Amino acid sequence: MRTFEKIADLRRYLAEMRAGGKRIGFVPTMGFLHKGHMALMRAVKEDPEVDLSVVSIFVNPLQFGPQEDYRSYPRDLGRDEELCISAGMDVLFIPAVEEMYPEGFATSVEVTGVTEVLCGRSRPGHFKGVATVVTKLFNIVQPDCAYFGIKDAQQFVVIKRMVRDLNLPVKIKAHPTVREEDGLAVSSRNVYLTKDERRAATVLYRSLECTAAEIRKGERDALRLKRMLTEKISAEPLARLDYAEVLSWPDLRPVDVLRRGEVLAAVAAYFGRARLIDNVLVEVE
Repeated sequence: MRTFEKIADLRRYLAEMRAGGKRIGFVPTMGFLHKGHMALMRAVKEDPEVDLSVVSIFVNPLQFGPQEDYRSYPRDLGRDEELCISAGMDVLFIPAVEEMYPEGFATSVEVTGVTEVLCGRSRPGHFKGVATVVTKLFNIVQPDCAYFGIKDAQQFVVIKRMVRDLNLPVKIKAHPTVREEDGLAVSSRNVYLTKDERRAATVLYRSLECTAAEIRKGERDALRLKRMLTEKISAEPLARLDYAEVLSWPDLRPVDVLRRGEVLAAVAAYFGRARLIDNVLVEVE
């Protein structure tokens, strides 16, 4: 595995690879890698459209609010490097903040509409930070394909919209949410959970699965589904609900009555200091 810290060095190397006909697959991460990241790296290695696999590790300060956990966000670069090697990745990019955002940096990318619900409503400016750093990484790496987990469903939609609107020549590929045996979605922030909070956090997926089951049985009243989802999570004493929503997919619009197609049931809740998100996509017959 080749490791790069400087943008110029990485771009020079990848330009040589592209000149030799290599097609590039890219997995952007914030590190503290878990089974979800490993699944994305397996996906890029197994993709017949890809010849060279690139992973980045960069905790992006622009997507954290002033009261959020940027400084305490879990980091373990040595462990992450070993995991990238074990996954067979060809290139690792680990830029410093000063490399990505040099003095005088004053440009941002903002996607409107789909960013104004769910986490975008709870975390103002978050998706501007995401869109800005992903645009920069796409310009640096110039991948043919990039891979994102659907656990961050809104992020996936935002990036797809940004790529479409800005005519970026990269194919965005989704990977299903990776879960623990009890259903909890894997997340770097799960490390914050105490034993009791870890047990309580399974209420998110259990509630989402109940909602999905009601939809499959024929429930079409979105308000009733949202109320049920809210009540189930709020009944857990260690959960502090941020939002529970049922929205159209992929445009993330509020709906009164579910129509044919896919809908997204999405939740976010605090368990102690950990804010966790989860979702399920449900096909409405």
